[in-house]
Amino acid sequence: MLVIAGYLILSISIMGGFMGGGGHPGVLFQPFEFVIIIGAAVGAFVCGNSMPVIKAAVSQATATLKGTPYNKDYYLELLLCFYAITTKTRKEGLLSLESIIDDPKSSPVFTPRILGDHHLLEFICDNLRLIVTGVEVYALEELMDQELETHHEEAHAPVKAIQNVADGLPAFGIVAAVMGVVHTMESVGIPPSELGKLIAAALVGTFLGILLAYGFIGPVSAVMAERTEAAGNVYKCAQKGLLCCAKGISPAMTAEYMRTMIASTMRPGFLELEEQLRANKG
Repeated sequence: MLVIAGYLILSISIMGGFMGGGGHPGVLFQPFEFVIIIGAAVGAFVCGNSMPVIKAAVSQATATLKGTPYNKDYYLELLLCFYAITTKTRKEGLLSLESIIDDPKSSPVFTPRILGDHHLLEFICDNLRLIVTGVEVYALEELMDQELETHHEEAHAPVKAIQNVADGLPAFGIVAAVMGVVHTMESVGIPPSELGKLIAAALVGTFLGILLAYGFIGPVSAVMAERTEAAGNVYKCAQKGLLCCAKGISPAMTAEYMRTMIASTMRPGFLELEEQLRANKG
């Protein structure tokens, strides 16, 4: 919703200032300038990225119009999941986790939100399987670090793709403007009023390229980067829980260790977490 609100403020401010200064909004409507700039940007985007990156970039860019899924409630559910896992381990032993690993959807340990995050669920179950097999803690941590590094690079590829589009739009705006100037120069003999319209159309190309880059596409890229980092922090939080499970740390301390990994704006309070843990026991 903040993205939509930002777009509205941006559009109203620019158009309001332009019209307030005596400008006519109709002159900004140059459909062929849009065709040149947006078409060139889309073409560069398609030829510069693989299909998986293109799909992920489009999906993540459109998702910025909605709220982030990684809020306080999400983290609270993640803490409760690991509290249940470590409690089960303490009571029934590591081998009792095999039923959770083999069929996580039928286990009461995972909440619907965690089950809906397939990549995170796979990350948790795969590493729980390693814990059950008896892997050393230092080796487990190293493996998870490598996996998170790979995940981080992969997750940032769509962000870079969208940012590249934003970086290229001003240049495509100049291309459109230059083509408009070329058209204007070949029409020098027409009346000044008509010539002025051609010059205005050429200048609109530069305006559109800069506006789309810094007003629309660039901010979306920034939001995507922020959400990618937030998603990465969820994995780091899960990593801490898995390491606590491997070390045999108590359920309450596991939840507390994980809580310290959460950003202050989304971190459940100590008493809030304690109340949830007590309710979960009941």
